[in-house]
Amino acid sequence: MSDKTNLNGRLHEAPAPESNETSQYSLNDDRRVKVLSPGAMVTKRFLRNRIAVVGLAILTFMFLFSFVGGLITPYAEDQQFYRVEYQNKEYAGVVRNEEFRFAAADGQKFDSVLQAQTLLAIQKNTPKFTYRNERYMLSREGEDFYRVAQGPNTLGIAYKDIVSSSVEGQAIPYKLQFEILKAYTNGDASFSLDGEDYAIDEDGGVFLGGEEVAFISRYVVQPVQNDVFLSRAFQEELVTELEDGADSFIFTDIDGEEHSYSVKYRPDLKRWTVMQATETRIYDTYAAPSRAHWLGTDRNGMDMLTRLMYGGRVSLIIGFIVEIIATVLGIILGGLAGYFGKWVDNLIMRIVDIFYCIPSMPIIIILGAAMDALRVDPQIRMLYLMLILGFLGWPSMARLIRGQILSLREQEFMTATEACGIRVSRRIFRHLVPNVIPQIIVSVTMGIGGTILTEATLSFLGLGVKFPFASWGNIINDVNNTFVLTTYWFIWIPAGLLLLLTVLAFNLVGDGLRDAFDPKMKR
Repeated sequence: MSDKTNLNGRLHEAPAPESNETSQYSLNDDRRVKVLSPGAMVTKRFLRNRIAVVGLAILTFMFLFSFVGGLITPYAEDQQFYRVEYQNKEYAGVVRNEEFRFAAADGQKFDSVLQAQTLLAIQKNTPKFTYRNERYMLSREGEDFYRVAQGPNTLGIAYKDIVSSSVEGQAIPYKLQFEILKAYTNGDASFSLDGEDYAIDEDGGVFLGGEEVAFISRYVVQPVQNDVFLSRAFQEELVTELEDGADSFIFTDIDGEEHSYSVKYRPDLKRWTVMQATETRIYDTYAAPSRAHWLGTDRNGMDMLTRLMYGGRVSLIIGFIVEIIATVLGIILGGLAGYFGKWVDNLIMRIVDIFYCIPSMPIIIILGAAMDALRVDPQIRMLYLMLILGFLGWPSMARLIRGQILSLREQEFMTATEACGIRVSRRIFRHLVPNVIPQIIVSVTMGIGGTILTEATLSFLGLGVKFPFASWGNIINDVNNTFVLTTYWFIWIPAGLLLLLTVLAFNLVGDGLRDAFDPKMKR
């Protein structure tokens, strides 16, 4: 009896767990069946594709590198860096004067033709000569020193000894030059001018009141830069070294600072060239990677890493804007062609055929050359480039939209929209186009990579983005010769690698989206 009771008890107690389990998985409970939204299902399918996820990770890095990196880098896009080097630059030229030189008197005309007539008279040793029916007098004032006059007026002088000023910024007037040469060529130790007494020493120095005002030499020492003053001490030491045949010398100035110079004689010009090693601030071009510049500098002395960041920003922006322009035009024209059909479809498709026949690359090259000739501002040029590429790229998108809408317009939901009296524009852009969005997204994603390659190609050819703006294409354009290509790897390899990874990532993401949107995909 007890056994039956126990058995009945077990029989009555057994359904209890079933009751709990049934209540736990009741049909009214949301946990019974988990339904994914279309967006969540596409996302799940996409994330299941590991290759597509790798592409997405690469794109995320590229966007962070280009847009965030450009904000945190300490350098500007067009900031140039310099380095200091010692370079030999031409400092002065030296010639031993063996021919007559000429100087015109104050207020007189003593042109080159008259100077040639004077030289001819000196060679013939004639005191008079005629030029343009005018008679001129040639008088010898000293050794290798002549005066040319017309009647009572002195026109100028011919001389071989050079009078140079000993005072910086003070020129030798004609009257003083005449008296110095006259006294010096005649061996006089002194002369007077305007009530002042001048003295000439054995070395050719001219003194007034004990201070040197000029000196005389047969050498012409001419600085390359007009604002450089060459003292008598420098010129005399230089001439001494030249006469000794030296090819370099060191000069100590009045401040005790030493300056080194090298000398080179040019027999064809009978001239010495004096070179000075000067501290020169130049662009820090093609500097190797360092702590300050992780990827070195380019040919303009700009930080390569910063240029790559800003270049990625430009390349990505151009890619997106071009695809947006092409997509908008393609949706409008493709939607109209697919919905209306008949003559509208024929007209738009013939326009598409015409655009397919246009040689886009030659046109872009011609337009780029025209903008070069017109010197279009680089920022405006970039805008034109995006408009041109977008306007030439819409036919493929229009054909894709048209084909999809042709198959969708005959379905029941479109019949319902007509029955409800919904206007045509709303039927197309509210009910038809949204059903084509998956195909649009895939096409745009894969098209951005192609656009970036096109921009890079044009920039590499010098027809795209212009300096000072950077893009990955014009960064690679800096490698314009074999030496740079083989020596400065840090100029082109990083830009090429970023370009390769970005285009590859867009293609991988495009493939992943295409598989994720495909409803027939095997689970």
